[in-house]
Amino acid sequence: MGNIKQNFSIKDLEYLSGIKAHTIRMWEKRYGVLKPNRTDTNIRTYSVNGLQKILNIAFLNENGYKISRISSMNDEEVSKLVKRITTSKSNVNRAVQSMKVAMMNFDQPLFLKTYDGLLTNKTFRDIYKEVFIPLLQQIGYLWQSNTITPAHEQFISNLIKQKLFINIENLQKVQPLKEDKVFVLFLPEEEIHDIGLYYTNYELLSHGYKVIFLGQSLPMEDLSYLSKLFTETVFISYLTTKPEDLDEYVKKFTKHICTDGKCEYWILGRKAEEVLSEGKELPHRVKAFSSIYHLTFNL
Repeated sequence: MGNIKQNFSIKDLEYLSGIKAHTIRMWEKRYGVLKPNRTDTNIRTYSVNGLQKILNIAFLNENGYKISRISSMNDEEVSKLVKRITTSKSNVNRAVQSMKVAMMNFDQPLFLKTYDGLLTNKTFRDIYKEVFIPLLQQIGYLWQSNTITPAHEQFISNLIKQKLFINIENLQKVQPLKEDKVFVLFLPEEEIHDIGLYYTNYELLSHGYKVIFLGQSLPMEDLSYLSKLFTETVFISYLTTKPEDLDEYVKKFTKHICTDGKCEYWILGRKAEEVLSEGKELPHRVKAFSSIYHLTFNL
């Protein structure tokens, strides 16, 4: 238990629940919904139970229940109501919150239980789009605000990757149906954020294409062989932080790798979004996409 965060600040609760700190203070004072501990300097701290309670309250509040009514219930009644709403309505928000709690406490069974519950009425694609993407976005904010450590981020990222691996392997067992293009997926040197690339792999496989997945931090010169091996090759990168000089990188790529009209380079991720928002011109045979869904729509 030594590596599990046991105490949370009111800012932690705000970042994790989406309820503003001043609102939490008001609910404490007016309705007594939480009973924080106090440090020697009179700073509020909250236990894991307090965190779970504010997540439940936030969920009910989002589903139309007024705080005055929620505060009149005991913890068991609140929990039962949350479960009832979860089974009768979309449980996406609840799932995101539950997975955040799993992350904070390094609780793998909770993550898996939440995921399995979603599978009862959602496809993996639905779960990734509606739950994993918002979760990863919120984790980014939590990391930037020092609410979580890199260990928390790695823990939840690896659990998401496990689910990606399982679904990718199931698709890899099927012979590709389309032969007009071969997709080569890779990340440039020093780029290690690979979840987006794995999901791109999943989507391309599900659309019936042959995919060669090479992974992260790959030197450009290692790709020249593949550009000549197939009739039409499309290289894809999901760029989050690297390369620092994207303009120079794509120019070099078209000069040394995509040397003929049968080769293209497609980019996704934060770097691609920046290119699109700034209206930059890309070299011939290089395309930027705002999302994987935008990319698959153009297949």
